[in-house]
Amino acid sequence: MPSFDIVSKVDLQEVDNAVNQAIKEISTRYDFKGTTNELTLEKESLSILAADDYKLQAIKDILIAKLVRRNVSPKCFDYGKEEPAAGGAVRVRAGIVQGISKEKGKELVKLIKETKLKVQAQIMEEQVRVTGKKIDDLQEVMQMLKNKDVGIELQFENMRS
Repeated sequence: MPSFDIVSKVDLQEVDNAVNQAIKEISTRYDFKGTTNELTLEKESLSILAADDYKLQAIKDILIAKLVRRNVSPKCFDYGKEEPAAGGAVRVRAGIVQGISKEKGKELVKLIKETKLKVQAQIMEEQVRVTGKKIDDLQEVMQMLKNKDVGIELQFENMRS
């Protein structure tokens, strides 16, 4: 029976490279001179410290540009709330989204069922497996999901016929 898996994976090496490029650009930009601006990548999270809201948004924009250039979706970060830091600075933490959560999995299954195609979708740990009798139906599901914005980056793996 034909099937494929819907997953959400992030290449952490590419994220690390993009963060390092962003740090390099931030250190050389004139509008950041003389202010405290930091971009720190831990194992599964990112921390941004900026002098003010404007600089925080500028750092996010630089990071997004570097991520896109390395074929990494900007949706891979789940930004938290802005927190005040010392000296009037602003801090934001962002988690790196790896895998599909149960809630997102249920949302994907619901979207697939709404298509009325003869396919079954089931949640398996951090992925969703879609099976059906016709490969054309599976390809329609893939196309529909590519066109929908579900808030996370999706990849399709293990296409079996």
